[in-house]
Amino acid sequence: MRSMIAIMTVTGRDHTGIIAAVSTACAELGINIRNVSQTIMDEWFTMILHVELPDDLSVTAVNDRMTRVEEQEKLVITLQSQAIFDAMHEI
Repeated sequence: MRSMIAIMTVTGRDHTGIIAAVSTACAELGINIRNVSQTIMDEWFTMILHVELPDDLSVTAVNDRMTRVEEQEKLVITLQSQAIFDAMHEI
């Protein structure tokens, strides 16, 4: 079974600790952050992470863990398979 490559987006009002909270949760799950881009627009923080999930990690487990980060940090975090983006560009 191949590792899933995915795109994780993080948005919310900017404050200290967002990157630490998200990257710590990823590390706890064994998620490899392959690339990251982040910016602040006015008071809004946005981050896009290109991640690799371990073979034995389900999307449900990732979403469950990230829900706790969302609640603690008041963020919106989404995870989508890179395959979705690849398919859109093949059409």
